[in-house]
Amino acid sequence: MPMSAQGAIAARPSRWNVLFQGLQKMGRSLQLPIAVLPAAGILNRLGQDDVFGKNGLGWNDVAKVMAGAGGALLDPNIGLPLLFCVGVAIGMAKKADGSTALAAVAGFLVYYNVLRQFPEVCVPGTKPVGAGCQATDGTVTVFTYQNPGVFGGIVMGLLAAFFWQRYHRTRLVDWLGFFNGRRLVPIIMSFVAIGFAVLCLWIWPPIGRGLESFSDWLVSLGAWGSGIFGVANRALLVIGLHQFLNVPIWFQLGSYTKPDGTVVHGDITMFLQGDPDAGQFTTGFFPIMMFALPAAALAIAHSAHPHRRKEVGGLMLSVGLTSFVTGITEPIEYSFLFVAPALYAVHALLTGVSMALTWALGVKDGFSFSAGLIDYVINWGLATKPWLIIPIGLGFAAVYYVIFRVAIKVFDLPVPGREPEQIEAELERDNIK
Repeated sequence: MPMSAQGAIAARPSRWNVLFQGLQKMGRSLQLPIAVLPAAGILNRLGQDDVFGKNGLGWNDVAKVMAGAGGALLDPNIGLPLLFCVGVAIGMAKKADGSTALAAVAGFLVYYNVLRQFPEVCVPGTKPVGAGCQATDGTVTVFTYQNPGVFGGIVMGLLAAFFWQRYHRTRLVDWLGFFNGRRLVPIIMSFVAIGFAVLCLWIWPPIGRGLESFSDWLVSLGAWGSGIFGVANRALLVIGLHQFLNVPIWFQLGSYTKPDGTVVHGDITMFLQGDPDAGQFTTGFFPIMMFALPAAALAIAHSAHPHRRKEVGGLMLSVGLTSFVTGITEPIEYSFLFVAPALYAVHALLTGVSMALTWALGVKDGFSFSAGLIDYVINWGLATKPWLIIPIGLGFAAVYYVIFRVAIKVFDLPVPGREPEQIEAELERDNIK
């Protein structure tokens, strides 16, 4: 075989690499709509009765505005699915622009309204009236519809990205020239959405029941379920696929019926909407992100070589505060992930222990963005036993500090500040430049 042909074969990425890169891209796409949720969480919290409402400041009209604004983004029927639809479409399409988002929105609205044309049958003992089912005592409950929720939004986003990529440069005959290129894709997506909605009406009921059964099983595991999720979450972060685990559990599985009859899904959404039993898959992150990982950063700073301690101390202070205040942990985790993977494995296991311990002790807390101080303070009134997070977190901080300090010293791990002499010399030259 000629050398050029061999080189071409060697350069060609394997199917696994292509799939893996696609999954990573998908994971990054899911982060875009998730980035909107802090605003939704803050607005929703300000609209609660104990903040701006009747049991708080008494600004009832202001509370309604805030609750309505936050609820629009957290709405499980259209708000959240639409956010994920647009985010995935923009993230997955190459060189996406505004027309990509327009195609996604057009398709999603058609899909959503087709589903709304087929309400579920009223239960025995009730009859359909207007927009709901009326019981014998005269009470009316609103119709329910097939609701693929966030999953449906993600699929619509993928379809929008695919068809935009395929047809955004298509040219039609001259007399249809106005619809060339980007203007054609929203039209295509409207028809694609009809087909997908009809498919959902057929296949979603058994899928939905299966997901509900899986959710019930996961919740029934109690502390074990929380712990398994915590370990898997940190393990998948290594390869950038953790959002594939997070999104269904945080935004789709489980259900909670609000006092007004609205049904919401997902651990985070249920918590923010007032479910007292939610938080199984979020609470245990607070001790790790607010206390344990900042303690690990402190251990790394204290373990640095004396002439690097000031430099590394400033860096670790920055990333430690970032983790404590916002819950963004990747800067700390990536500082030791690749140089000490065994230490990262211990961190993943301890995250699972924190998840299991907090749930076993009856602590229930949640977040709209991540498990940092901001969400901890904002959601104090919604949480159960939130004060326990502080002593639990301090305990994990001590454990992390000791483990990291000992492991770095004993195994001479090349964490920041302890790199080999050649690398340190290069770093010093870069700093001088």
